[in-house]
This record gives sequence, structure tokens and C-alpha cells, in this order.
Amino acid sequence: MGRRIAETRKEKGLSQMQLSELTGITSKNIANIEAGKYNTEIDTLAKIAKALNCKIDFIQK
Repeated sequence: MGRRIAETRKEKGLSQMQLSELTGITSKNIANIEAGKYNTEIDTLAKIAKALNCKIDFIQK
């Protein structure tokens, strides 16, 4: 899941800091999520999916 988020973020041309600003999630937590070190709750995934303009199902695969 973290890899999918990172790939999608990069495809959208966003840095971790920019994604952080869009979601209200700290850039450190974004980095941990992308590295697979952080289990995310559904509300966190929803914020990330909305910022990346994709569905939660897409980033959970």
C-alpha cells in the first residue's frame, strides 16, 4: 500500500511535503506510511486518496 501511495504521489508531481499540506498529515507520517512502517486508519487513507484524486481501493491494493 505504501508503495502505491508513493508511486501515485510521484506521478502527480507531488513531494511528501506537498502531500502533507494537502492532507494535514505530517510529512514524517507520510514517509512512514510510504515505507510501510505505519498502519493507517481508514480516515487517513481517505485523506490521502482525496489528495491524490483516487479511490481508497486503488491505494489499498
